[in-house]
Amino acid sequence: MPIIVMNIKTPLDVSEAEIISSALRETGVGKRHVLSASIYKTSLDARKRERARDGIRLVSSVLLSLDSDKLERELSKKQNVKYFEELELAPVISGRKSDGRVVIAGFGPAGMFAGLILSEYGYKPIVLERGGSVDERVEKISCYWSGGELDESTNVQFGEGGAGTFSDGKLTTRINDPLCRYVLQKFVDFGAPESILTISKPHLGTDNLRGIVKNIRQKIIENGGEVRLHSELTGITFDGEKITKVSTPSAEIETSALILAIGHSARDTFEMLLRNGIRLEPKPFSVGARIEHTQESVDKSLYGDYAGSPLLPKGEYQLSHRRPDGRACYTFCMCPGGLVVASASERGTVVTNGMSMYSRNGRNANAAVVVSVTPDDFGHGALDGVKFASDIEKKAYLLSCDSCAPAMTVGDFMGNPASRSVVPSYQPGVVDRDLNSLFPQFVSEMLKEGLAKFSHDMDCFGDMGAVLTAPETRTSSPVRITRGENMRALGTENLIPCGEGAGYAGGIMSAAVDGIRAALEVMKSFAP
Repeated sequence: MPIIVMNIKTPLDVSEAEIISSALRETGVGKRHVLSASIYKTSLDARKRERARDGIRLVSSVLLSLDSDKLERELSKKQNVKYFEELELAPVISGRKSDGRVVIAGFGPAGMFAGLILSEYGYKPIVLERGGSVDERVEKISCYWSGGELDESTNVQFGEGGAGTFSDGKLTTRINDPLCRYVLQKFVDFGAPESILTISKPHLGTDNLRGIVKNIRQKIIENGGEVRLHSELTGITFDGEKITKVSTPSAEIETSALILAIGHSARDTFEMLLRNGIRLEPKPFSVGARIEHTQESVDKSLYGDYAGSPLLPKGEYQLSHRRPDGRACYTFCMCPGGLVVASASERGTVVTNGMSMYSRNGRNANAAVVVSVTPDDFGHGALDGVKFASDIEKKAYLLSCDSCAPAMTVGDFMGNPASRSVVPSYQPGVVDRDLNSLFPQFVSEMLKEGLAKFSHDMDCFGDMGAVLTAPETRTSSPVRITRGENMRALGTENLIPCGEGAGYAGGIMSAAVDGIRAALEVMKSFAP
C-alpha cells in the first residue's frame, strides 16, 4: 500500500523532483526502491516570512509507492509518514423493489452528486430544479446586475449548479471525510484542473464551475436519469410515513424515495414541508456585510516583501474573534481578486455575496464579515431565522430605495470617518447609508469588535477606507430538517434531507459529500 511522507519543507522555487528527493532523504529510501512518486498536497507557510533565511516555505506531502511491503510498513511507523488508503466507492445495493422513481429536489452540489452516483449504479433518478440552465442563469443574472428585473426562480441562488456556481468555487472544507478526495477526483473527471488534487486550498472559480455543472448534468442524462429544469418541488403525498408522490407545477411523479437537496434559500419549500408535518428546527447562522480591500493590500499584509511574487497565489485569509459568551465575528467565503455580487432571490430585497473567476485577477478582494446569531436572538419557531434574515434584506432594499446596496467605509461604520480607498465592485451599484441602522445593535457592536481585532491580525483591516457592502445573510441555512442516524427525516420512511439547505453542510465539498451519502442510503434501501 502506498505511503504519504508529510511535512516536507522547501523553498518556493524548487521543482517537483527536488521535493520528491527531499522526501526520500527524509525517509532514507533509495531511489531503486521507488516504483512511483508524486506530489500529494502542497501548502504555504508564511509565518516566518520576515526571516531572510526561512522566508515563505512550501510544505508538501509526497505519495510514494515502493517495491517492498515490509519497507512501507516500517516507514509508516515514522511520525511524518502514513499509509495512503485509496477510497473505493462500494455501495451496498438492496434487492428490494419499490414503486416509483428516486426523486432529487435541487441541483446544487448535494443534488448533483446524489444524482450522479445513483445514475452510475443503474438507478434512473429524476432531478427537479426550480431554476434554469447555467447558460440561462448567466443571461438573467447579467440582466439583473445591469439594473434589470430579478427573476425569482433563475438567479444567483436558484438554477443549475446551485448558489455555488456563482461563487469562488472553494473546495476547502473542515470535514475530515475520505469522500472528499473522491469528490475532487470527480470534479477533475468533469473538467476541473488537476491541480485541485494537490494544492491545499483548491478552488474552481465560477467560470470553471459552469462547464463542470453542465458536464455532470449531461452524464446523468446519458446514464438514464433526468434533470428537469424549471421544475420546482411544490408538494408531497404521504401514505402513512412513506412518500408516494411528489408534485411540480406541471406533473405528479410516483416516488420510491425523495432526496431533499434544496439550497439554503428555498424558503417557500421550507414552508411547504412544515405544512406537511415535516419536522424543522431553527439553527444558528450568521449575518453581516462584505468587506472589500485591494488585492494588493491583502497580498502585502500576508506576504510582506514577498508580495507580488509570481510564485505565490493570490492572498486569502480566514479570521475569527469569539467572546467568552460564545458570540463570534469571523470572515467567511473570502474571494481573492473577486467581485461583490447582487444575490437576491426575492423582489424587494437586497442580498450580497462574493464571486471570483479561476484566475482571481480582479483588482479587489472581498470577504463576508459576519456575526453569529442563534435562536435565542431571533426566536425558536421553525422559520424564525428565515424571518430574521428576510427582515434585514427588506430593510436594506428600503434603505437603498432600489436594487443598489447600502454601503459605507469601515471608518464611517466605526465612528472614524474616512474616504473610500477602494472602488466598490457591487453592481448595479452602492449608495452611502448608515449600516448601523440596518442591523440589530448587537450585530453592529460585534462587527465593530471583530473589525478592531482583525486590524491587529492583518494590516489591510486597519484601512478605514475599505468598503462594507451589506447585507450578507445567506451564509448558511437558518433551518435544519431534522433527520435520524439513517438520514431519514424524522417520522418518514423515504425522505432524505441532505446538503446545505437541510442544515447538514456548509460549502461545495461538504454538500457534495452529504449528497453522496444520501445516494448510498437510497441504494441500501431500494433496488435500481
